[in-house]
Amino acid sequence: MPEGDTVWNTARVLERALLGDVLTGCDLRVPQLATTDLTGWTVAESGSRGKHLLLRLTNGDRAMTLHSHLRMDGAWRTYPTGERWSGRPAHLIRVVLRTDRAAAVGYHLHEVALLPTAHEGALLGHLGPDLLGADWDEAEAARRIAASPDAPIGEALLDQRNLAGIGNLYKAEILFLRGLWPWTPVSAVPDIEGTVRLAQKLVASNRGRWTQTTTGSLRRGETNYVYGRRAQPCRRCGSAIQKEDQEERVTYWCPRCQPKP
Repeated sequence: MPEGDTVWNTARVLERALLGDVLTGCDLRVPQLATTDLTGWTVAESGSRGKHLLLRLTNGDRAMTLHSHLRMDGAWRTYPTGERWSGRPAHLIRVVLRTDRAAAVGYHLHEVALLPTAHEGALLGHLGPDLLGADWDEAEAARRIAASPDAPIGEALLDQRNLAGIGNLYKAEILFLRGLWPWTPVSAVPDIEGTVRLAQKLVASNRGRWTQTTTGSLRRGETNYVYGRRAQPCRRCGSAIQKEDQEERVTYWCPRCQPKP
């Protein structure tokens, strides 16, 4: 799932392939950037902010950021120069960046934008503390969540204005580990700081690897407690895991381990 750790890992992949190199080719297959050519620009930095990927480029005294969002199905792949591109259908390609040593190909990317690096704040300033960023602030994330006491805790964790980087997988797993029913009002959550502390710990624990585990096991079928396990027995109590819509997303929970208040 492309959550904060996946985007952080993707930034590292692009960093290893492109950092410090000059672009020798550029193909931006999105209408608003179709005529833009970044050939000659240098890749200065590859970073992330929550679920947002930021490729920073320089050309003399100019600095621009190529922003993309993976959402549910986006991905970046890198290939040594001359290697055949594989893994995704060609019609899903949205961005191609070439250097002398590699090609970076963005598949099914969302919200692709090019903006002056100095203006990143206008695009991302609404985001809360980044779970994997230098700005991570547990107390501030808890304060933002607590500011909406009537909001269900499941929705509050997904709100990127509160804390940046959590998606559906981590939301479900955090709530299970904290014993919280997904629709519990924020005002009824006994330890909001403890909840966001666990969120940061879980996401950070998977930084640097692609398998997302919350149980500690990397074996297939053993990585999660509740996410994706509808009707399967709870790993703690044996009750059938439940699945239900929550706003525009779905959530998973154990009715015994996460009882309704």
